[in-house]
Amino acid sequence: MNAPHAPLSPLTTGSASLQHQWLPFTPNREFKSAPQMFGSAKDQYFYDLDGRPVLDAGSGLFTTPAGHCRAEIAEAVHAQLLSLDFSPSFLRAHPKSFELSTRIAQLLPQGIGKLFFVSSGSEAVDTAMKICLAYQRAVGAPGRTMFVSRERAYHGVNFGGVALSGMVNNRRAFSNIVHGVVHMRDTWLEENRYVTGQPEHGRELADDLLRLILLHGAENIAACVVEPIAGSTGVLVPPKGYLERLREICTAHGILLVFDEVICGFGRTGEAFASQSFGVTPDLITMAKAITNGAVPMAAVAVADHVHDAIVNSAPDGAIEFFHGYTWSAHPVASAAALAALDIYRDERLFERAQSLSGYFLEQIATLAELPIVTDIRGYGMLAGIDVQSDGKPGRRGHLLQRKLYDAGLHLKTTGDCAIVAPQFVFDREHIDQTVDVLRNTLLSFGA
Repeated sequence: MNAPHAPLSPLTTGSASLQHQWLPFTPNREFKSAPQMFGSAKDQYFYDLDGRPVLDAGSGLFTTPAGHCRAEIAEAVHAQLLSLDFSPSFLRAHPKSFELSTRIAQLLPQGIGKLFFVSSGSEAVDTAMKICLAYQRAVGAPGRTMFVSRERAYHGVNFGGVALSGMVNNRRAFSNIVHGVVHMRDTWLEENRYVTGQPEHGRELADDLLRLILLHGAENIAACVVEPIAGSTGVLVPPKGYLERLREICTAHGILLVFDEVICGFGRTGEAFASQSFGVTPDLITMAKAITNGAVPMAAVAVADHVHDAIVNSAPDGAIEFFHGYTWSAHPVASAAALAALDIYRDERLFERAQSLSGYFLEQIATLAELPIVTDIRGYGMLAGIDVQSDGKPGRRGHLLQRKLYDAGLHLKTTGDCAIVAPQFVFDREHIDQTVDVLRNTLLSFGA
């Protein structure tokens, strides 16, 4: 399909130097020798500095399912900046954040009705960990200070999230700062190779939590933290019955269950949250990214009423119940952006659209299994992972694949030797076809 022209005059670097910014998760020397930059965006496309379209098959960074540069969000942000640009959330507040909390609560599973606003997924995870510790103290179990996570998990880059994470490169230099985190196995199994949707095999992996309880004692464990779908590691979809079994074990042993839905939240699985898609209700849910359609940094922790009430009601009258927060918590501009994004999701029925597109998307992605370089494909909803054969140095081929895809007019994320496809919900079938065609041709360029 033919992409539209760039909506604005393409930007140039002009006299700006590339030498002063230190880019995250980037080989900076390589980037500065051959930069790949975007100058503008509109709807389903980024545009490079020459105005060349690059189809966004990664929804930015899982952030922008409603398409880029939505006028409704821009207008809401502009109006907010002219009326109330900042309001502290310490001892003060503003109406939009309460409106936003109500709107999000209406999307959440029943019984999860309290929202604590932060600015990033990493902040949301660390906040959730603190809430779990505060809850256990409030109910008379201060010895519950340990956390259980999973291998191959990604929970952000703050120290708490790094301790929870099970992706080795994120942990190597930083993971020993926060202690008391133990890990279950991840859910990838050989017998589930090339399966899209929920795999049949692997429910028993949830019993790793029981093994850790026997080893460390339930009386020492505050919470179990998992991504419903392990996203950044390469889209590991939970086996049938796996999340249900985790819920059962946590409930039986007084352990809180936390779902990290920073990637899965806001329609990626076809429902508002993956907990609803999989029919399992946790005690806390972290969210970020698509909460504002990527327009303004914002995130939140959704907390079950019984967890919130235990913490708040255990404090003396007039006392601060939870000594935690950020300058930017519930920022009025971010709140306005999020409300506008929620309006778009509702009015354009984008979660339903994602659900209806998912079957076609996963079918087309599955056709890449015929390529010799492809070693596995997994997916659920509007999210898929494609493993490519390593060239002997883990991650090198995946990194080169991403650079080649940019040159071929396609944007997505790679982790190691896995390409992660997360289409926008405003894609048509033609955009999915274009995504798969570019992927196929680029993968073929590597040879056998």
